[in-house]
Amino acid sequence: MDELKVFCDLAGLRSVSKAARANGLSQPTATRVVRQLEKRLGGDLIDRSTRPLQLTPLGQQYYDGCKQLLDRYLELEASLRRGPAEAALMIRVVAIYSVGLWDMNQYVERFAVQFPHARVRIEYLHPNQVYARVLDGTAALGLVSFPNRMKELTVLPWREEEMVLACAPGHALARNGSIRPQRLNGQKFVAFDRGLVIRRKVDEFLRDRGVEVDVSIEFDNIENIKKGIEAGAGVGILPEPMLRAEVKAGSLKAVRLEGCHLKRPLGIIHRRHHPLNNAAKGFVGLLRANGSNHCSNGKVAK
Repeated sequence: MDELKVFCDLAGLRSVSKAARANGLSQPTATRVVRQLEKRLGGDLIDRSTRPLQLTPLGQQYYDGCKQLLDRYLELEASLRRGPAEAALMIRVVAIYSVGLWDMNQYVERFAVQFPHARVRIEYLHPNQVYARVLDGTAALGLVSFPNRMKELTVLPWREEEMVLACAPGHALARNGSIRPQRLNGQKFVAFDRGLVIRRKVDEFLRDRGVEVDVSIEFDNIENIKKGIEAGAGVGILPEPMLRAEVKAGSLKAVRLEGCHLKRPLGIIHRRHHPLNNAAKGFVGLLRANGSNHCSNGKVAK
């Protein structure tokens, strides 16, 4: 089971040296563990030509299975050692759809290394449902954009993301590295639903600059908006980090908006008069410590 933990930590941290430190091993020992697994399974588990390390298809399949086994083992070990009353702790987190699944998986995997006897379960919901779950106590933490301040909630700042113009590669505006917002006047526009705070903020931004767009379609989540833009339904204004995969793949272009600083703040919410346990505090600390690494740095991926 120890060798499985070393491999799972390596897969989550994408680093042999970090996985070695997480398990109190030397780097050569951790490397030897992985080599032994590869010999037993008859193929490479990691692609050593990339940095950070990436899993091979065999490695991903092995990791998916091992992670479930390891989680169950740690839960069983914790319950036997500490007794039924102190069985492995579950932290329930609810998040808006656009937090980013891959992004959150990285946080969860890092947390598992630091807090092996606690688990995080994340559910993705509409913003109104996120607030409702936190307020009624069925979730310990909520991850939202443009946090709504309420007397019942504590709001902790997490990170800020630059909002940019998203358009299909063949769109006339895609040829520009940046544009002034006024060039959006009259453009077909794929928008957020009117009931969302982010829609109100984008509308205010455009109105303050005398820009009128032609809203062709509305969605309640970023993934559908991106698909609409890719299909040619218009352009949109979205958080830059949420576009990186599509920009890299060439299915969308991200264009900076000149002379303005439109950002999407993300926050962490929890009930004000219900103190977080140590594990939940640890997850919050991990999110906030790494939040700055995901903030927009003013550069738009090409």
